[in-house]
Amino acid sequence: MKTIILQNDLVLLRPIELTDAQEIFEAGADERIWTHISFTIETKSDAESFVNTAITSMEKGEKVVFAILDKLTNAVIGSTSYMDINHTHKHLEIGSTWLTPNYWRTSINTNCKFLLLEYAFETLEFERVQIKTDNLNVRSQDAIERIGATFEGQLRSHMKRKDGSMRDTMMYSFIRSEWPEKKLALLELLAQEEDR
Repeated sequence: MKTIILQNDLVLLRPIELTDAQEIFEAGADERIWTHISFTIETKSDAESFVNTAITSMEKGEKVVFAILDKLTNAVIGSTSYMDINHTHKHLEIGSTWLTPNYWRTSINTNCKFLLLEYAFETLEFERVQIKTDNLNVRSQDAIERIGATFEGQLRSHMKRKDGSMRDTMMYSFIRSEWPEKKLALLELLAQEEDR
């Protein structure tokens, strides 16, 4: 997949780079970020490992791991990914998304998801985009439902958590045939969030 850079007035998504490790470390300093995520960034070494693993997976064509930048400050404030990319069946997943807590409950996540969905459906011309989350991660479920994703079901004992326990996975999706309607709803949501 070619280099993808997505942006609007508030947010810039670009492939993660080696030079991002320090800002990734700083953005990930709050332990609340990692409660329901399969990895943790606690040290500079963790951040370097995260960045190196991301770059390796991109070189193999397995993922596109984006740094999320606040356009107003040009600071790295988190990361998100295209993953499980299947060109044959034209589907992918948006996942491994995290933001530094200063940006929780802002329009940044909605803006990121809009840009990622728009590119997947309108440029890549994919048929399906899925998003999944831990059944215990109610905040994430609320955010996914807020942007209009369709809940498809709960996969029981689907993945192992960091602590070794098994999690149920809540599965959501968007499909290409409904994207025009979902896009309009997302644009309305973004306008409401900007008015606050």
